[in-house]
Amino acid sequence: MRRRIVVIGATGHVGTYLVPRLVRAGHEVIALSRGEREPYSPAAEWRAVQRIAIDREAEDAAGTFGERIAALDADAVIDMICFGAASARQLVDALRPTRPLLVHCGTIWVHGPALRVPVTEDEPRTAYGDYGVGKAEIEALLQRETLAGGVPSVILHPGHITGPGWPVITPAGNLDPSTWHKLAHGEPLPLPDLGLGVLHHVHADDVAQAFEQALTRPAAIGASFHVVSAQAMTLRGLAQGVARWFGREANLEFVDWLEYERRVGEEHARVTHDHVARGIAASIDRARSILGYAPRYSSLDALHEALGWLLSSGTIDP
Repeated sequence: MRRRIVVIGATGHVGTYLVPRLVRAGHEVIALSRGEREPYSPAAEWRAVQRIAIDREAEDAAGTFGERIAALDADAVIDMICFGAASARQLVDALRPTRPLLVHCGTIWVHGPALRVPVTEDEPRTAYGDYGVGKAEIEALLQRETLAGGVPSVILHPGHITGPGWPVITPAGNLDPSTWHKLAHGEPLPLPDLGLGVLHHVHADDVAQAFEQALTRPAAIGASFHVVSAQAMTLRGLAQGVARWFGREANLEFVDWLEYERRVGEEHARVTHDHVARGIAASIDRARSILGYAPRYSSLDALHEALGWLLSSGTIDP
C-alpha cells in the first residue's frame, strides 16, 4: 500500500539507505534535513523524493517544528534526529489530532553496563550520559503516549551504526584512525581489559531495513526493538578480523587503563571506556520475530565495507 512518509534527518547514516528503500517500495517520501549535506551514497531514487530544508533546533526553539511536520499530513513519520524529551513532546502534541505512525530512532545506549547478556529490550533502563538518558526519556514518553491512545509509536535502538562514508567505531572502541593503520601495518595496538570489551556494530542498511519493516507491522506498535548485527564481538576479535584483511595477525598489547590513556590520549581513551563500560551485546530475537528483521551484515562485514571507503577516500593509509 502506497503511503505518504516523512523522514526527519533523511540524509544521515540511516536515511541514506532508508529513503531509497521507501521509494522502491512505492511510497511517497518527503525528506527533511538541514540542507547542508547530500546522502552519503548517491541513488537514483532520490530524484523521486520531495526534499525540504528545515532547522529542527531553531524551529523547536520557536515552537513551530511540530506544526511544520503535522502540516505535511503524513501517514507515517520517521524521526531519526530527536535527542530530547521536550522536542519529542512538541512533535507528539502536534501529531496527536491525526495520529500518524511515529517511528523513532533510539539507541542501545539506553542500557548502561550489562548485568545479563544478551541484553533484551525488557532490561531496566540504566542509561547514563546526556545521549543515553535523553533517548531513554523519549522512549518512555512515546510508550506512555501510545498506551494512552495517542500517537502510535515504534522505537528502534541501533547499535554502533557502520557503513561507507563516515568514520566508524574502530576495533579499539573509539574513532582513532591510527587504529586502522596499526592493524594494517602490524604495529602494536594497545587494548584495555585484555581486549575483552564488547561492541555491537550494525550496518546502516540493516538499520534502514528495520525501519522499513516497522511501517508494516501492527504488532510492533508500542514496543522497542534492538537493531544490531546478529552477534556482538570483542575488541580483540574485531582487531584480529581487520588485521587478517591485510594478511597479518593483530599485534595486540594488553595494558591497564592508565597505560592505555598514556598511549592513545585522554579523548580516545575516554571514548573507548564509554563503549566497553557498557559491554552491550544486544538480543535481536524480538526484532526477528515481530519485525521480520534479518541483518545482512555481520559486525565484521559492516566494518569491512566501512574500511573500504576509508581506504579509497584516503582517510587512512593502507
